Amino acid sequence: MKRNAISYLSFPIILLLLVGCASLGSPDGGPYDETPPKVVQCTPDNKATNNNKKKISILFDEYIKMENASEKVVVSPPQIEMPNIRAVGKKVRVDLFDTLQANTTYTVDFSDAIVDNNEGNPLGKYTYSFSTGPTIDTMEVSGTVLTADNLEPVKGILVGLYAADSTFHDSLFTSKPLIRVARTNGSGQFTIKGVKNGQYHVYAIKDMDNNYHFSQKSEVLAFDTITFSTSQRPDIRPDTVWVDTVTIDKIRMVPFIHYYPDNVVLRTFLEGGQDKHRLKEERKTPESFTLYFTAPMDSLPRIEGFGFDASKVLVPEPSLNNDTITYWITDTLVSYPDTISFALIYPDTDTLGIDQLRTDTLELVAKSTHEKLEKERIKKSEEWVKAREKKIKRAKEPLPYEENPFEVTYMTVQIKPSGALDPDQNITITFSEPISQVDTSRIQFYQVIDSDYVPKPYLFEPVEGTVRQYRLYAEWEPQQKYRLVADSLTFLSALGNRARSIKSDFRVRSLDEYGSFFVHLVGIEPNDTSDYIVQMLNKSDKPVNQLVAQDGRADFFYMKPGEYYMRLIIDRNRNGIWDTGDYNSKLQPEEVYYFPRPIPIRAKFEVEQDWNFRSIDLTKQKPKAITKQKADKEKTIKDKNRKREEEKRKQR
Repeated sequence: MKRNAISYLSFPIILLLLVGCASLGSPDGGPYDETPPKVVQCTPDNKATNNNKKKISILFDEYIKMENASEKVVVSPPQIEMPNIRAVGKKVRVDLFDTLQANTTYTVDFSDAIVDNNEGNPLGKYTYSFSTGPTIDTMEVSGTVLTADNLEPVKGILVGLYAADSTFHDSLFTSKPLIRVARTNGSGQFTIKGVKNGQYHVYAIKDMDNNYHFSQKSEVLAFDTITFSTSQRPDIRPDTVWVDTVTIDKIRMVPFIHYYPDNVVLRTFLEGGQDKHRLKEERKTPESFTLYFTAPMDSLPRIEGFGFDASKVLVPEPSLNNDTITYWITDTLVSYPDTISFALIYPDTDTLGIDQLRTDTLELVAKSTHEKLEKERIKKSEEWVKAREKKIKRAKEPLPYEENPFEVTYMTVQIKPSGALDPDQNITITFSEPISQVDTSRIQFYQVIDSDYVPKPYLFEPVEGTVRQYRLYAEWEPQQKYRLVADSLTFLSALGNRARSIKSDFRVRSLDEYGSFFVHLVGIEPNDTSDYIVQMLNKSDKPVNQLVAQDGRADFFYMKPGEYYMRLIIDRNRNGIWDTGDYNSKLQPEEVYYFPRPIPIRAKFEVEQDWNFRSIDLTKQKPKAITKQKADKEKTIKDKNRKREEEKRKQR
């Protein structure tokens, strides 16, 4: 009994000791799972032939999940009725609902969507396939899809094939689904798998209605009139074996089957002549309203005012393509009421794609009424007067006269550039309201020499296509100062408002502050009548200057020091802009090329550059620094065990 009592008493003590010991250093749970999931069984078997089952089950050796399956998993031939694809425990299940085609290879390309459930270890790029006939088709077609006007990689666009056999015709792309498809990754790259050996035409489509062909003008597309033939040959590629993340163990050569073509390049575009519809309208202020349309229009819509003559009361301010139009209301009897009503007559595209004149009745209510704005103005004016009176009382000496800024409504004026001016620049003045009158006799323009103001000749003209912008042209001398003066009676807006007086000083920069860049284009086709537009770009891929090359040469002067990039547009129709393509006419968009490296410009230096713009593949031209669409991050084993061991060593 005594021994038993001791045993009973000892047990809690031993338990406490064990718990105490455990608190000194708990187990870390063992090594992380860094083994990717493995396929154990497929039903039907992977690469099965003569299969007629539409339910697929893929079993793995551990629990799995799928990431971004809707973006990455592609079934080919494309399925009109969307298949049901899901991860359940250790299985991936695929249910096909379309009728299976005879003697056809089916592929389910999972890309890198499958990972293990716990650590996210990727299976890698995985494709399951079966055939309804006696053989499996294994050919592949690969390439890259780029945006035609800026060579950006296009992610997630559908790329597909039509067989170039006796049944092929150009209208297939506008009437029948593609026969095999894939989607592009973040680098714009695609691989169409399970292709029968033969000849094909390749297309790309941003499929808005999931019918796998080009069926509406709002769909971005790409096509190539070249016929591609599939082929294959044995090849080898290097495979690097790493000791750790920085040390290479060895590089081994791995044999593989190389499928061709592997370098198809498609350039996407949105066709012109988009369907025209009224999109929306808004009236932010009582004095104006804006109409928005879905596509450019050849001319302005017609407005028939209810109770007013639109041709006399409204001043239109259209965008470049007439798809956004702001109307300024010049009569206060029309703008003062809360609501303005009118009939809008405009071209609207019907279901057959034909533009028909449509009439809509619109009633636009101002977000801020005249009455509300006037109350706000009076309140601000009174507050300003009170603040001014306090200043006068506190001041020891009389204050100079100061105009109440809220007593009279003025237009605002923006002058660009301000301060420093390039020798080849001119001054642009933008007003907040459309201008109806300019009294140029009230404008003075001087060159400032020492303390003297010497009048200089100038031109002051409206900027073409605008109602609120004017430009001052003059001959500028480097390192000289200039002054522009205009009193408050110089400008009158269509709304009856004046601008405050203007006094703006400018300094023309020294020639020593600039560099020059001269580019010579190599590879221009003989007898080519196109214009070659050379653009200098900033780091945002936006043009800062452009020239039409003369005799294959473009000379850029007055370049500010910095890093630039260069783009070339082959302007086939010589209209000064990049033009899109048209599928029915088999017209490709105008070609665009990028110089593959940044161009450093230094002050007082001249740089000469030959550029053979066709010598480098399009997919390698655009510099990564200005490429906005970045490559997808590759899924890898997270290497947690190595990091765990390093942490342990640090703690010892």
